[in-house]
Amino acid sequence: MLGSWILVVLCVCLLVLFIRIQRPKNFPPGPRPIPIFGNLFHFNIKNPLKDFEKFAEKYGNIYSLYIGTKPAVVLNGLQAVREALVNRSADFSGRPQTLVKDVHRGKGVIMADYGPQWKEHRRFALMTLRNFGLGKQSMENRILGEIEHLVAKLEKFAGSSFYPQTLFHDATSNIIYQVLFGTRYDYGSETLKMYIRLFAENAKLYSGTWAMIYDALPLVRSWPLPFKKAFDNYSTMKSMTIDMIKEHKTTRVPGNPRDFVDCYLDELDKKDEESTFSEEQLVAYILNLHIAGTETTSNTLLSGILYLMAHPDIQKRCQQEIDKVMDGKSQASYEDRHNMPYTQAVIHECQRIANVTPLSAFHCTARDTELMNYTIPKGTTIIPNLSSVLSEEGQWTFPHDFNPSNFLNDQAQFEKPEAFLPFSAGPRVCLGEGLARMELFLFLVTLLHRFQFIWPEDAGEPDFTPVFGLSLSPRPYRMGVRLRWPAKEI
Repeated sequence: MLGSWILVVLCVCLLVLFIRIQRPKNFPPGPRPIPIFGNLFHFNIKNPLKDFEKFAEKYGNIYSLYIGTKPAVVLNGLQAVREALVNRSADFSGRPQTLVKDVHRGKGVIMADYGPQWKEHRRFALMTLRNFGLGKQSMENRILGEIEHLVAKLEKFAGSSFYPQTLFHDATSNIIYQVLFGTRYDYGSETLKMYIRLFAENAKLYSGTWAMIYDALPLVRSWPLPFKKAFDNYSTMKSMTIDMIKEHKTTRVPGNPRDFVDCYLDELDKKDEESTFSEEQLVAYILNLHIAGTETTSNTLLSGILYLMAHPDIQKRCQQEIDKVMDGKSQASYEDRHNMPYTQAVIHECQRIANVTPLSAFHCTARDTELMNYTIPKGTTIIPNLSSVLSEEGQWTFPHDFNPSNFLNDQAQFEKPEAFLPFSAGPRVCLGEGLARMELFLFLVTLLHRFQFIWPEDAGEPDFTPVFGLSLSPRPYRMGVRLRWPAKEI
């Protein structure tokens, strides 16, 4: 046995000696890669954002890394990100082969390659979300209806404190379920718990050491290592989703769609040979929209409440503006945002400071191309460091502080800087941007109108250090709740 291990070690040493990673001609500079492993050991896996920042200071806003033997280019700052993702989008909109992409088999819309399938499905989703109205209720009414369930739940905690993490995840999940299936689940239901647990496990795997090993070392992908759990979890979620679609079909009336799934099934009924629509694609689509619409919005809400508790003066000023605009109204309207410049600024500052998707979803070059005097070969992984844009010196008045003035002009009017890119940019900008913006506004306005949120006296000092993962999330905290206005009966 010992002899076998010695042989393995010798083989690895020989590979290290003889394998050299050749940097392409005119490729961006970067740290020297280690044979086989590339730059894997240059990063703190628990939170690599500081390492990305350090390399940008040394090598500039465009620099290279190696994920194993595969080249990658990191884009920092607004100019580099916009040049690649917007101005040269056709060259930079692919998706590299990663654990996430292989788990999803390139299906759905988030990890799909930049081609006919992706284009047809993105166009369908945008049209359905924008024009169809998602059934008999408008999107706004669906969101407000779910918020009332959340408010009723929060009223039970009035005068006390609790951990809000699960509650916000459940609420945002339910909005996506209503969009997709026209249904909702009670908070704490086993279905919600199961989906959220499986999503959380996979999110942890996708951003952890084993995902980096999977991406860097193709040889080990068939081995029974911990990353296999991601495939098993996804298979379970697929089975659950297939069962939900089957049940949904029993009450469906073709040509009279109630929700997103009905719209997709109508497309399946009339598809031709060139269509990319399929039931397998629908399952992946549903899972894509669910995770994208739950994780980012709930984590932004959690970050926003945390910062508002730590800055009661900002919370109070928001509430004064909200009370004035909502005087005599039972519910907020998305149109109210035009009369709430300060609240709009606060909500956008919550998004900026939350920095939920700091590295976006990795892109890939579709062909040999150039970027700001560098040559980037086809198949190079592209990492847009959105975190660098959201805190870039010169783009923000207060780049490193929580301050709504970042979104207010000299006349105290709401103004969105060009560097506000929490949803990324270009053709692969977040599909649910419109839904997320509406949710964040209606959630925070309604909650701030009904409640005062207080940092508990016995909770110590607030910890703003995020937990790094597929998305950034605040560390679990307790939230103190005081009632301002009663909820209406549901």
